[in-house]
Amino acid sequence: MLELTPIEYEDKTVLYNLIQFYRYDSSEFDGHVLTSHGVYLYKYLDHQWTEEYRRPLFVKVDGELAGFALVALGVPKEFVKVSDAPETNVIGDFFIMRKFRRKGLGREAAFTIFDRFPGSWEIRQTATNTPANQFWKRVIHAYTGGSYKEMILEGERWTGPVQVFDSRNRSG
Repeated sequence: MLELTPIEYEDKTVLYNLIQFYRYDSSEFDGHVLTSHGVYLYKYLDHQWTEEYRRPLFVKVDGELAGFALVALGVPKEFVKVSDAPETNVIGDFFIMRKFRRKGLGREAAFTIFDRFPGSWEIRQTATNTPANQFWKRVIHAYTGGSYKEMILEGERWTGPVQVFDSRNRSG
């Protein structure tokens, strides 16, 4: 059984450890480099508990850690890339451990997030991360019945695909 649970500050180290796996997996697409201490940096770790709009979530399957989602709720228009809504929800980072992939758990986690936090959503992927782009397009298409828009941005603040939709208009 899949569950999404808020990540408490006391579990910051657990999230940091999972971020290491996430950064390792995505490094082939986004160029993240290990520090001289053999770890990947993540400058927004503390922000998960200091900025009110952030909602870090563990993804668990039958009680076992399976990944995480770093969600931002009600992000003002000036901080999003494509959405025209006054406030937009964003999944900044989303990770499912390899042993749980290709079982529909990422899709289920995403659907649960969209249902739990209804509103306008913007989902972004790094330009070179084709697997992530394919995953999100499949998930969002299934969730919305194809009622979403995608743009490819090339700019200073973001380069890559961005999907926008409203989870209050879910098709099924």
